[in-house]
Amino acid sequence: MADEIVNVNEFQVLARQALPKMYYDFYAGGAEDEHTLKKNVQEFQRIILLPRVLVDVSSIALSTNILGYTISAPIMIAPTSMHKLAHPEGELATARAAAACNTIMMLSFTASCSVEEVAASCDAVRFFQLYVCKRRDIAVNLVQRAEKSGYKAIVLTADRPRRGRKEADIKNKMILPQLKNLEGLMSIEVFSDKGSNIKPNTNEIFDPSLCWRDIAWLKSITSLPILIKGILTREDAIKAMEVGAAGIIVSNHGARQLDYTPATISVLEEVVQAVGRRVPVLLDGGVRRGTDVFKALALGAQAVLVGRPVIYGLAAKGEAGVRKVMQMLKDELELTMALAGCPSVEDISRSHVRTDRDRLQSML
Repeated sequence: MADEIVNVNEFQVLARQALPKMYYDFYAGGAEDEHTLKKNVQEFQRIILLPRVLVDVSSIALSTNILGYTISAPIMIAPTSMHKLAHPEGELATARAAAACNTIMMLSFTASCSVEEVAASCDAVRFFQLYVCKRRDIAVNLVQRAEKSGYKAIVLTADRPRRGRKEADIKNKMILPQLKNLEGLMSIEVFSDKGSNIKPNTNEIFDPSLCWRDIAWLKSITSLPILIKGILTREDAIKAMEVGAAGIIVSNHGARQLDYTPATISVLEEVVQAVGRRVPVLLDGGVRRGTDVFKALALGAQAVLVGRPVIYGLAAKGEAGVRKVMQMLKDELELTMALAGCPSVEDISRSHVRTDRDRLQSML
C-alpha cells in the first residue's frame, strides 16, 4: 500500500494533519531558535556504526532490566504533557500501549489524566515524573498518591526552574486546560484575554528555589527510588551521585527549555563516565530510529526514552499508533543488532560506534 507507514518519522506528518495547529506546535516546538531541537536529531546522524561480521545472530535478545524491572526492549515512554490534546483517551491509551509493549511509561506531572486513573487503566510498571511546586505539600500529596497507586519510581525533573520560551505557543496564544493532578489542591486560572496562559501559570506554580539539598527532603517523603532528569554535564552527574539518585536521565527537556544546550547524545558518554555505571543512565531526546537506540546503548545508556514520536502516534491512531511507534523502534533495533553482530543488548559496546571525537583523536 502506498500509504503504509514504514517508519516513525511518518507519524509526525499524520499528527500534523490530525491536530489543530496550536496543539501540533505545542508538541512539536522547541525553545526560541529551536537550535537544540534540530541538534537532538542531527547529532545521532553524525555517529557511525561499526558492525562485526560472522557472529551468530540467529537469535536476538532485546530485553533489559531497569531498577529491577524487566522490559521487552531498552525503549521506554518519556513523560510528556497533556495527551488528551492529542487524543480523547489521553494517557489511558498511552498506558495501555506501554503495557502491551511490556515497557515502562513515565507519567507526566502535567498529564491530562490523574495518577489514579492511569494506574487503574492497566497492569504495568509505571514511574511518576514530578515537578516541585512552591507549595511543598502539593509535591508530598502527589508523591504519596503515586506510591499508593503502585508507581515504582519518582522522576524528578530538575531543569525547569522557570519555563522556557516557546515562541510558537506565544504566537498561537496557546491555552492549556487545568492540570488534572492538581484538582482540589490548587486553583489555576485559565485565561485567554492576554494570550497564552502557559508561562504565567507554570512560573507561578513551580519552585525556582529547588536545589541539590532538597533531594534529601524528597527522599524523606517516599520510599521510592528517585531518578533525576535533566542532567547534561559531568559535574551535575557527580552531584546526583552524591545526593543518592537512583538513576540519571540525560535530557534537555526535549529542547523546550534552554536553547543552545548540547544535544543529549553528544554528552551521554561524559555523563556515563562520571557515573561509572553505579546507577542506570537513560537518554531522552532525538530518538527516531532503531539505529539511534543502538548508538545510545553503545555510548553507555541503559535505555532510551521516547517522547514526541509517542505523541505523534497517539494523535494519528490512538493506542494502536503508540503501539506501532514502539514496535517499529523495537523491530529496527533488532535488525540493527543482527546486522551489527550483537546477539543481545549486553553485546552492544563502545567499539560498535565512531563519534566525531573519535575521528578527531585519530588525527592527533
